[in-house]
Amino acid sequence: MRIPIIAGNWKMHKTRDEALQFIYAINMEVPKREYVETVVCAQAPILRDLVKRQGENVRIGAQNMHQETEGAYTGEVSAPLLENIGVDYVIIGHSERRQYFNETDEAVNAKLHQALRFNLVPILCVGESLETRESDATENYVSAQIEKALMGLGKEQVKDIVIAYEPIWAIGTGKTATNEQANETIAFIRKRIGEIYDSETMESVRILYGGSVKPENIVGLMKEPHIDGALVGGASLNAKSFMQLVDAAFN
Repeated sequence: MRIPIIAGNWKMHKTRDEALQFIYAINMEVPKREYVETVVCAQAPILRDLVKRQGENVRIGAQNMHQETEGAYTGEVSAPLLENIGVDYVIIGHSERRQYFNETDEAVNAKLHQALRFNLVPILCVGESLETRESDATENYVSAQIEKALMGLGKEQVKDIVIAYEPIWAIGTGKTATNEQANETIAFIRKRIGEIYDSETMESVRILYGGSVKPENIVGLMKEPHIDGALVGGASLNAKSFMQLVDAAFN
């Protein structure tokens, strides 16, 4: 049985004080990790502050990391540093990283290898544009992203990866894929992993939906058989709405 995950991606929001206020508000409210994993992904400068104050059932994630262990990469964050300060998760290949910072499939693949090397749980993001969906090319596009991202990884490594399907046209737009659309594409991703690896790996990998997820639509999404949780943007900034999402995954 796959344990559901609700991961909040704060993006470039919250000061240190605001972040700590949030973490204190949810620490005692989240369910046990054996029922649902609750993850908060924050800006790099406040990660250590959050790790030091995370409750027993809350985990902290980074929003990005560099694929090299160290070097002359001004402004970047390394995987060994994230591991050293107690971070557990890291988002890799988010559409905003791909779009605004020219992150390639090859870089995503290198980052996955590096994250796993330093005991970080990667949340691998894939998803198509509106143009791609309207041209009925979603499966080909997402399949290519998956194949390139997982290149060189063994099945035991892939079992430790979380995948987030985020249709680009639904991120921050208020538009959400229907429950059926989200489940259909996630089912395809799961099938594709089975074809690349095997049925055991296919059934083990947790796949989230992301794209304007909010309390009003989370219940329907969680009822779909292939959706194992959500990677959430705006609705994760408010402790009350975030807890509504976590509770929906728990129940």
